[in-house]
Amino acid sequence: MPADQMRVLAKSATSKALAERFTGDVWVDVITGGAGDGTATLATVHFSPGARTAWHMHEQGQTLHVTEGVGIVQSREGQTIIMRAGGTVETPPGVWHWHGALPDAFMSHLALSVAGGDIEWGDHVADDEYRAAAAARRQDDDEQGGGSL
Repeated sequence: MPADQMRVLAKSATSKALAERFTGDVWVDVITGGAGDGTATLATVHFSPGARTAWHMHEQGQTLHVTEGVGIVQSREGQTIIMRAGGTVETPPGVWHWHGALPDAFMSHLALSVAGGDIEWGDHVADDEYRAAAAARRQDDDEQGGGSL
């Protein structure tokens, strides 16, 4: 097919996320893996309650758009955001972060990044660290209505 023609991409099968990179039950539907450097990669990621990524960093940044449920994203510096359906969070290039569902809610998001950019994976988010982030953010969100999408 000529490069200047549109094409329909094949649908990928839903896959279980790698245990080395995620805690809990997480499923991924790849929409596009990118047609080359500088193009988009896009996937729908489905998190069960309490499921989350390990710490990771995208060389060229990442954008998350929540399609259903309630989730949380936290940077290594401690910035924590509650994400709700319709909300979008942009993580700048090189920022270490993790994201996932709150303990009492399912969450699905679109994960958008640039093809060819490296992703560096770190340690799993410890249960205590996760619970503290979810509890602190929930309390602050309830009291101030801030830091939430």
